[in-house]
Amino acid sequence: MRIRFASAAVVTAGTLAAVVVAAPAQATEYSSALKIKGVQYDAPGRDSNSCTTGNTKSEYVTIKNYSHTATVNLKGYVVRDSTSTNKFTFTHNHYLQPGDYVKLRGGKGTDSDANNVVYRQNCNFIWNNDKDTIRLYKPSGAHADTHAYTKSHDDRDGNGYITFHG
Repeated sequence: MRIRFASAAVVTAGTLAAVVVAAPAQATEYSSALKIKGVQYDAPGRDSNSCTTGNTKSEYVTIKNYSHTATVNLKGYVVRDSTSTNKFTFTHNHYLQPGDYVKLRGGKGTDSDANNVVYRQNCNFIWNNDKDTIRLYKPSGAHADTHAYTKSHDDRDGNGYITFHG
């Protein structure tokens, strides 16, 4: 795409007019290579946040690197729910190659680059089963991606999983 820049300067009675530059608008959702691919917001089975017998490990959000060339380090990225009371910050280096993804799971476990998984080390559920908003923030605090869902509208097959980006 070719972008044309327009500028104009007018001098009248010793006053200089401003220079105007046109640039394309950009949506917040597309400001990052990392995007929310999907969410298993309702873990299969009866909800139990017991660390030993519960099913919080079955609740997860998948974050994918949609760049064709850039490797992205997740360190410093933040995932939050609609109220921002439930959040997770990636505190360790976790590199996503172009096209790679990671599943951020509830519960406790061992993070693994080979298995594309990071655990929240918290056995409480983060996503509501009826509706919620998933927000992904860059280390700078800028929005990377945001998706809201409602079970009745977005989960047509009722399996507790919703895809946002293919």
